[in-house]
Amino acid sequence: MSKRIDFYTASPEALKAMMALEGAIAKLGIDPVIAELIKLRASQINGCAFCVDMHTADMRKAGESERRLAAVCVWEEAPFFTPRERAVLAWTEAITRIADTRAPDAVYAELAEHFNGKEMVDLTLAINAINAWNRLAIGFRKSPAV
Repeated sequence: MSKRIDFYTASPEALKAMMALEGAIAKLGIDPVIAELIKLRASQINGCAFCVDMHTADMRKAGESERRLAAVCVWEEAPFFTPRERAVLAWTEAITRIADTRAPDAVYAELAEHFNGKEMVDLTLAINAINAWNRLAIGFRKSPAV
């Protein structure tokens, strides 16, 4: 892979806006475990090595088990996630793959069983944010530190 620009230094104003969005999302009251599951699953789907590395490290630091970390990519078959977490993971996949899924009614209904309207919007904003970060990191070839 050829080296590309560092998006942080190339447009500080744009990254300041992204960081402000992250700060706003952090104040919405999303459960930290659910927030990290969103970040990890979207990053896996998008193939963002930098973000997968960062979010698995963050989850480990927060006490997440290796067993659950390894199972995020196969969450539908793994018995380690609560119904609430499963609803979020399904919604994360649907929103991340929006062009293909069109956000199915069944996935929306499952999310609505576990979250109120505000929470659903907040979760969707968090999914949108990690997808934007993934696109920056992948597009500009940001790699995990060795």
